[in-house]
Amino acid sequence: MSWLNRKRCPGMRSLGSSDAEAVLRFFESRPVDAVLARVAVEDMGLSGHRGIGLFDAANELTGFAWDWGNVIPLGFDAAGLDLLAEELLGKWRSATSMVGPSDQVMGLWERVESQWGPAREIRRRQHSMVMGERLKTAPDPLVRQAELSDMPIVFPASVAMYIEEVGQDPTAFGNAYERRAEGLVMRGHTFIRTAPAADGVGERVVFKADVGALAGGVAQIQGVWVPPDLRGRGIATSGIAASVALIREKVASTVSLYVNDFNEPAVAVYRKVGFDAVGEWTTIYI
Repeated sequence: MSWLNRKRCPGMRSLGSSDAEAVLRFFESRPVDAVLARVAVEDMGLSGHRGIGLFDAANELTGFAWDWGNVIPLGFDAAGLDLLAEELLGKWRSATSMVGPSDQVMGLWERVESQWGPAREIRRRQHSMVMGERLKTAPDPLVRQAELSDMPIVFPASVAMYIEEVGQDPTAFGNAYERRAEGLVMRGHTFIRTAPAADGVGERVVFKADVGALAGGVAQIQGVWVPPDLRGRGIATSGIAASVALIREKVASTVSLYVNDFNEPAVAVYRKVGFDAVGEWTTIYI
């Protein structure tokens, strides 16, 4: 932010390591909405102008935005979004997507679209869901944590899921996606069921789910996938139930996810397992 903008917007500034305690308090006030931003902060820190904060007259942090890879805005009112948009438009853009609560993401996009648009895709309405106290579906006893020895069948399932979800091959740009998939397995954050391959040679993954984000006691499920030829048989329902049970036992007590509203079969599965909608998110691919 330039000196002139600091004079005009004294409540907004880039954050540094000295702001870590205030940022943590802010995240703890909204743990489900903040899980992606908190993961980013915990992994990369607040240096390098990646975190932007809005402070009130009492110097309390009231709005936070992560700006690196993703833009993740949280807690801004309309005036705060005006300031955030001005801040972002005055910087070199590093983000290729926006994600978070719908009012934040869509409000910010309306303010920056003229310079950052058009979007590659807008997933305007995504249900933010949290697992209730008890499972409503019996867990699949064959679902387990994946091991490194499973990578030869886990990685193809991960790639197939990504291509179906995003429409791009994640292996086309190097091995970063493979390293991420391997890291999830190493941390015990990938859950699978295997069965004989369709051609009868070897095994394949017939259900997969990842804890794609974990912070502040919240585990966010991502990367759920069942092979197309096995869908509609209840594999995902019992598989998600088993994943939730294992996550609660081994990873975190709060289990969340977000899902596109147009993916009605997936929404029905999550509700059947016991997830409740707690808000709406939006993802914009820039």
